[in-house]
Amino acid sequence: MYTRNPASPARPTRRSVLALAAAPLLAGMAGGALAETGWPSKMLRLVVPFPAGGPTDTASRIVGQKLGERLKQTVVVENRPGASGSIAAVQVAKSPADGYTLMMLATPTLLAPHLYKKAGYDTVKDFTPVATVYDLPIVIVVNPTLLPDVTDLKSLIAHAKAQKVALNYTSSGAGSFGHLSMELLKQMAAFDMQHVPYKGGVPAITDTIGGQVPIMYADLVAALPHIQAGKLRAIAVGSPQRVAMLPDTKTIAEQGIKGYDAVSWGGLLAPKGTPKAVVDRIASEVQQILADKDIQEKLLNAGAIAAYQNPAQLGQRIQQDYTRWGQLIRDKGIAVE
Repeated sequence: MYTRNPASPARPTRRSVLALAAAPLLAGMAGGALAETGWPSKMLRLVVPFPAGGPTDTASRIVGQKLGERLKQTVVVENRPGASGSIAAVQVAKSPADGYTLMMLATPTLLAPHLYKKAGYDTVKDFTPVATVYDLPIVIVVNPTLLPDVTDLKSLIAHAKAQKVALNYTSSGAGSFGHLSMELLKQMAAFDMQHVPYKGGVPAITDTIGGQVPIMYADLVAALPHIQAGKLRAIAVGSPQRVAMLPDTKTIAEQGIKGYDAVSWGGLLAPKGTPKAVVDRIASEVQQILADKDIQEKLLNAGAIAAYQNPAQLGQRIQQDYTRWGQLIRDKGIAVE
């Protein structure tokens, strides 16, 4: 099953044993550095670039509350939606690099500079990576009444290729991760469909259920209740491994498109120049928070999978995803006005 859970057992290596042995020393050094600065001495602000109620917001509140408890300071979640998160990102990038402002980066905000001519920030250069928090699986669903014979990826591709007029599919919007992920699939599997963008996942799912559009590449958290009710049929997930919430639904890679990998995710960033001791302390706290089974369950109920990565790993992930999805955006000429 798909997981990047920090609590997953792994065979210890000499390097990992040495790292564990050094951890208390490193923590003591960081603690000493922080004691000299007095951090944290006031509340922290966690900016969420999307409206309240979605998976990014929910994950931020779950982790933010626990982070506040561990730091013995209040963590205030502040929603700043707009332009795929660009409004929040610009604000955070310009905030003091003092360890009191964080942002929950989500994939749309990561890629917004590729899609908007004036996003106003550089995802790679303007922030300090802190920790990956969650992965958010995505799933291809079809209307089972309109496409009764489409039960897997092979039958979907065959059906699409048999149409004289391009088959329509939808997502939560132009430039959304569902849109980009389907365009990647079309490129890798050499078939075509026509994107019909909606302004948000809810109206897109509503019209897929209603039959206005037969196919959608959707966030699993939004689609799952309708899959369970039989109103939508899940035919493939974009992650490299299967998802616990849909254990019988094969991945796209399993269905013949080797190397396909499309996972939306969220991670904490701080303004560029935030002290390393502060970043390391927050990352360490987040790692311990995400190792908690209760927190993992709460995130899973919100449709997210706990997926800790340290600052260096998150930085590498940002660079890789920014580059590969940016190339697809340029190749396909995708833009958002």
